[in-house]
Amino acid sequence: MKTVSVLGATGSVGTNTVSVLTANRDRFQVEAVTANTEAVKLAKVARDLGAQLAVVAEPTAFGELREALSGSGIESAAGPHAVIEAARRPADVVVAAIVGSAGLAPTHAAIAESRTVALANKECLVSAGEVFRRTMSVSGATLLPVDSEHNAIFRILDGRDTDEVARIILTASGGPFRRWTRQEMAAAKPSDALKHPNWSMGAKITIDSATMMNKGLEVIEAFHVFGVSSDRLDVLVHPESIVHGLVEFKDGAHMAALGHPDMRGPIAHCLAWPERAPSADHSLDLAELGRLTFEELDCERFPAFRVAMEALDAGGWATNILSAANEIAVGAFLAGRIGFLEIADLTAEAIAMAASDNKLRTPMTIEEALDIDARGRRLASDLVGSRSAA
Repeated sequence: MKTVSVLGATGSVGTNTVSVLTANRDRFQVEAVTANTEAVKLAKVARDLGAQLAVVAEPTAFGELREALSGSGIESAAGPHAVIEAARRPADVVVAAIVGSAGLAPTHAAIAESRTVALANKECLVSAGEVFRRTMSVSGATLLPVDSEHNAIFRILDGRDTDEVARIILTASGGPFRRWTRQEMAAAKPSDALKHPNWSMGAKITIDSATMMNKGLEVIEAFHVFGVSSDRLDVLVHPESIVHGLVEFKDGAHMAALGHPDMRGPIAHCLAWPERAPSADHSLDLAELGRLTFEELDCERFPAFRVAMEALDAGGWATNILSAANEIAVGAFLAGRIGFLEIADLTAEAIAMAASDNKLRTPMTIEEALDIDARGRRLASDLVGSRSAA
């Protein structure tokens, strides 16, 4: 049996991971599970999966966790350092599903311990791609992408040399505003932006999908995962969300990976890799679907994607600021402090302000990455405050 640890077990990806593990109890044994604050939910996950350790990042939730685990024999702990130690525990696969910059240090700890890491936290590579790449080159850790698009490309390449690749193409559903005008989006409420047509995800990533920032973040992630230049990375809008990724080879051939919009498929692939495990998914019926459609991404209506691409060209400090500022902007939109269209504008403004500091460089340590992340958050928070005041 493979041993598995799940960092971020109560979030969207974590919950889907628990579903796959539950459906394959004869194949996986759970070492550790972590969450931020949801102690009772985490305790239930730990009990159901027979985990050895459960950790909450928030120290004030420790009492609740310990009480919920009473009599189970499951070890418990709390605090950011305890989460990092959970990531370091011996496991065949570590699922890195902690959302945002909070996932950087634990995921990096697992990489440094030469673990096989199923990566669902795109901020790790967007904010600290060089750090993770350097650590992997030393530790020999294996990185398996959980994002459906990157997982699709990983399956297509199947160890092939990327020198054979002309283009890697990620697909985007188009989100809830695919047919909305800029004027209509200017009046959009959070409840509108949270109505994703195909995927059931957490609030932050759903808003990112609505702005198309998520696709920009995914292109930056692909840049680091597959090691190809940005001019060989492309995006197509594909409303059905059935084709998750395509690879165009130098001989003109295209290969695509298809599947339902269900995260359990990519998760099951990463957990069982290089073998395969059931994902509790139903079979894809192409005849029933009838047709698959594709269109270009409109950067005039969705400028967040262009902001992300400009950050990629600028370097690691810029993608870090991008990630941090966007997270603050999304939170401000959800709280009703700024409008939908202001998310991309505010993020771009934060990057421009950071660019005036000639000392900013691509981070080479997790500490440097977190420092730049903190700066991006401060800049964005100040911008939100000034806009709210106005």
